[in-house]
Amino acid sequence: METAARFRAAVEARDLAALDDLFTEDIRFYSPVKFTPFEGRPMVLGLLNVLLRTFEDFRYVGGFEGTAETSTDGDDAPSEILLFRAGVGGKQIHGIDMLQFDEAGRIKEFTVMVRPQSAVQALGEAVFAGLVADGLVPAPDGYRAVGR
Repeated sequence: METAARFRAAVEARDLAALDDLFTEDIRFYSPVKFTPFEGRPMVLGLLNVLLRTFEDFRYVGGFEGTAETSTDGDDAPSEILLFRAGVGGKQIHGIDMLQFDEAGRIKEFTVMVRPQSAVQALGEAVFAGLVADGLVPAPDGYRAVGR
């Protein structure tokens, strides 16, 4: 799908501006470290900005196309899975980005899954610190980011 190819190119180039028109306004991002999704284009773009700064040596290594039921409405939607490898905090990550598209071809749901558990934990801590630093989520009382 053309949108997935454009998404992949934008992520690999770390070009957030190129991602903006690929998402629906009400996109939902399902994270491996948070139970509820991140919602809305501004929040998802902010989160991707943090992720692109956090990942080391991020690269896509394959992909699959098909359809899958969405979490939002339960309908089957055109979908693409992009397999990736990256590092975070010295840990190697294997993961997938599952993109699900609306009828206009824009990404309406974005699910990320990663392994192993130790990398998930390192990723969660690094991303949370980045979200707090960027003012996208409030810092909990008594929170002190590592290295600050």
